[in-house]
Amino acid sequence: MDVAALLKGYDLQHLSVGALGGHSGLDTAHGASQFDFRTVVVAQKGREKTYQRYLRREHDGEYERGCIDELITVPKFQDILTEEVQEKLRSLNTLFVHNRYFWVYFDDFAKVENDFHVPIFGSRHLLKLEERDQPYNQYDLLRDAGIRTPHIFQHAAQIDRPVLVKASEAKRGYERAFFIANNEVSYEEEGSRLEKEGKVTKDWRKATIEEYIVGAPVNFNFFYSPLTGELELLGTDTRRQTNLDGFLRMTAPEQTKALASGIDLKMIETGHIAVTVKESLLEKAYDLGEKFVQATQKLNTKLDPAQKGIIGPFALQGAVVAEDGKEDIVIFDVSLRIPGSPGTFSTPYSGYLYGSPMSVGERIGLEIKRAVTQECIEKVLT
Repeated sequence: MDVAALLKGYDLQHLSVGALGGHSGLDTAHGASQFDFRTVVVAQKGREKTYQRYLRREHDGEYERGCIDELITVPKFQDILTEEVQEKLRSLNTLFVHNRYFWVYFDDFAKVENDFHVPIFGSRHLLKLEERDQPYNQYDLLRDAGIRTPHIFQHAAQIDRPVLVKASEAKRGYERAFFIANNEVSYEEEGSRLEKEGKVTKDWRKATIEEYIVGAPVNFNFFYSPLTGELELLGTDTRRQTNLDGFLRMTAPEQTKALASGIDLKMIETGHIAVTVKESLLEKAYDLGEKFVQATQKLNTKLDPAQKGIIGPFALQGAVVAEDGKEDIVIFDVSLRIPGSPGTFSTPYSGYLYGSPMSVGERIGLEIKRAVTQECIEKVLT
């Protein structure tokens, strides 16, 4: 999309920053409010109370509370694509910060790319590369960047080590119902059992079969600024997963009893925990981030019509492994937008750079503020 056309009629001195109500909406809104932008959240009906009742921005005497100025409630998230909602967003001079919800809750992501006539902070077209069923996806991007990833098995017969089968949950196709196998027999037995019990989708055999990496899980949350051409590490975290975390709190005999009773191990994300890494690993992490940025900037016009590469926040999610007396970082997942981890500011890395910790939402607010001041807002939008 032509960014100049999208900005036609906008008052750049009175911008709003918008997000969908969920995932990272509050992080986005809070960060934008710190730089005096109005904030707008588009929430799905039945899930609006958090924004409408508890976190509305209001002035209480000399104090200001909350971070949500405008709330637009829609029947379904994808109704943001209606002309009425888009006109409302444009009337508020909204720059929209997209997140994972744009893929999860939309039937056709192409409509977001082509029919959402609201400027997006970040990379409008790169989000779909996160999906492993795309012709060119995150695995290809990581490979082209020269970043180490787990070994991918094309067929179950090739399995010669523990693997993670990245099947989708039957009831909620966007959620994970991963299971572990160590050979073709266990792959078939476990997958077939989960399918019979209605826990994985019927096409689970099409799911990626990925080497199971035994290491310390770490998500590296970066920010690339087109204004400065610099990469920043904003923070690091790890995931809380249900019911995996519950299993890990049990003793081995209790785990055996739980499994025998029919409770399956699940890895559904429910939150994040701030985690630091050894300082000696930082240079390796920065190197991975630099390689990734450069790879996105080399994508062809079909994959990235804007030809801007990654803009703003992204995350390389993986694990630190110990091999032959040294440590390495293996990346097995990518986020090409703001991560759903608002606690990254609890790690020290943004503070090392800016003097005090900064959330991803705040960093986005700062980037927009700088772009307006420098009269180059188009650089950070698609």
